[in-house]
Amino acid sequence: MFATRLLAAAGAVAALLPLSAGAAEPIKIGFPIPLSGPTAVYGTPVLQGAQLAVAEINAQGGVLGRQLELLPRDSKASADEAVRVSRELIIKDGVDFLVGTLTSAEAPAVSTVAKENKIVFIAPTSKATILTDPQHIHPYIFRVSSNTDVEGLAGATLMARWKDVKTVATIAPDYAYGRDSIAAFSANLKKLRPDITIVDQQWPKLGEADFTPFITAQMGKKPDAIYCSLFAGDFITFTKEAKPLGYFKAIDNRMIDPAEVGTTDEAQALGADYPYGIISDSYDPVIWGGADEPAAHKKFIEDLKKFTKAKYASGWTIVGYQSIYALADGIKKAGSADSAAVAKALLGMSFDTPVGERTFSVKSHETFAPEYWGVMVREAAYPFAVMKNPEVLPKSFPVTN
Repeated sequence: MFATRLLAAAGAVAALLPLSAGAAEPIKIGFPIPLSGPTAVYGTPVLQGAQLAVAEINAQGGVLGRQLELLPRDSKASADEAVRVSRELIIKDGVDFLVGTLTSAEAPAVSTVAKENKIVFIAPTSKATILTDPQHIHPYIFRVSSNTDVEGLAGATLMARWKDVKTVATIAPDYAYGRDSIAAFSANLKKLRPDITIVDQQWPKLGEADFTPFITAQMGKKPDAIYCSLFAGDFITFTKEAKPLGYFKAIDNRMIDPAEVGTTDEAQALGADYPYGIISDSYDPVIWGGADEPAAHKKFIEDLKKFTKAKYASGWTIVGYQSIYALADGIKKAGSADSAAVAKALLGMSFDTPVGERTFSVKSHETFAPEYWGVMVREAAYPFAVMKNPEVLPKSFPVTN
């Protein structure tokens, strides 16, 4: 990518020149993220958001008089690979901080590396509760994204609005995120609509190539609605296999998917194959279709389109972008790039984002990050599904937090 090549070229030129007296070394940020495979549809724009933030901060003089240097690595959505490249970034490349990973398989694994090396790690997307639960939290782990408790409350709130729905089925990837996602949804749905029965649960593996057996088994249970936590390339494969079988038609498109398939990224990837009428979410709907869009967000989207040279902005870029700004604010507050000092500075710290202020919890090290939810519809102005009347949900942390 252009920003990465630019940083690499700048580094090569600098290496040929003698350091001037008092020249400050850059603050290095390791960024493991999936850049290949089915999850790259999310990973690539998360990296671009981080690159945009670094470019903006450096153009303003950097942090504490030092430039930021981003070192991206392809984690391949694998916990083992994420651990390998993270350790290499720390030991070989001497990074000062870690930001990144996409899945809830990668993030907890990299969190262990961060704990061992006493280096701040900010996770922009992982939602599994295991990342920051009482058994696994440590001084150096912080989460910018939502978590499955928050997601589950939002999803159950929406499902509860369908008064004629009496039976629900679920389908989710069989690993930490999927299990946590369905557990949180089920617990909240039981409180909100005890009259609804969950009649089927399917657990395909992450990266499943053939969803047909799961689809046909679920259709056999004839649920009124579906709660689906499939995402990225898995949701694309699933949808292309489910539509010809009449899966969405059988439930009148009453599906809720909390895994950000409401992003412009996923909508563009599916194109005409998108299952119009389902409800989904996004950290950033990008296309708001109303007057409630913050001015800061409008500027962010315009800057993003220029930076990426894309006609339509990504709904994932914002989490990479705000993670870098949160880290930069933590370094400024600490007055140092020392990880121990920055970790303390991040506790309770508030920081601005294009969609409003966020604050790191002193207790859980995460922010309350509700998402935008809405029905995905067809609009003549766009060649892909867009979110109708985005609604922020939930309104507050669930009682479990």
